[in-house]
Amino acid sequence: MRYADLHVHTSESDGTLTPRQLVREALCRGLSAIAITDHDTVAGIPEAMAAAQGEDLEVIAGIELTAQYEKQEIHLLGYFLDCQNKALLEKLSLVQLNRIERVHKIVSNLGEQGVKLNAQDVFDISGKGTVGRMHIAKALVKMGRVTTTAEAFRKYIGDKSPAYVLGFSLSPAEAINLIKGAGGVAVLAHPYILHNDELIAELVDCGLQGIEAYYPEHSQSMVNFYLDLAKKLNLLVTGGSDFHGSVKPDIKLGAVKIPIELVEKLRQVRG
Repeated sequence: MRYADLHVHTSESDGTLTPRQLVREALCRGLSAIAITDHDTVAGIPEAMAAAQGEDLEVIAGIELTAQYEKQEIHLLGYFLDCQNKALLEKLSLVQLNRIERVHKIVSNLGEQGVKLNAQDVFDISGKGTVGRMHIAKALVKMGRVTTTAEAFRKYIGDKSPAYVLGFSLSPAEAINLIKGAGGVAVLAHPYILHNDELIAELVDCGLQGIEAYYPEHSQSMVNFYLDLAKKLNLLVTGGSDFHGSVKPDIKLGAVKIPIELVEKLRQVRG
């Protein structure tokens, strides 16, 4: 059997491995395909593809876009993207500015909680990659405010925590159209986070094409539920580990993987 991990992050967003290192790790783990799905950027894909040349490994050009629906984050995975698509790159540039602004807002909220974090310390950690909450969490660990990034999310910056800020500029429909406009396939990431399965049907009306049924936080009963829902809504099925490297040490690359046949079904419907 040949397998793929279709949810993987690199140092271009909030992962700890460079795209080249990630390719080496995928080869070591015997995977046949991986999708680079960094947050709101495609910057790591050329390096990963170059590293996989001549190897028995397909690197799929992907992304994980963050959208906002009312007061909720929705993450949409895109697969088989044209990474040179002008509309995609222009929108991603605006999203990056939005993320920088969000960091400043979260840092301000932390200050109101008595946590005096400097935004520049966060940007020093993120470097040239997409900045996000994981980098804030790392900064909080570095300053000794918490001992782990998980604690940082739980106490300060998680979705229901006191310093959390939503503030994303894309709607789900815009994110889906952006993916499809770049020749990609739009898939809902980790649907359990929604806590609103009725919303999935609304996303289908917006053009959603698939659902990530296989995910580390999904119990077997949840997997079965989303597989049944995929059949009812005529959605493709994907899955992946949501690998981030050492910041999520319990999640190994390929910890959740899918048969390569599911990748072929994605390939057949790409724009």
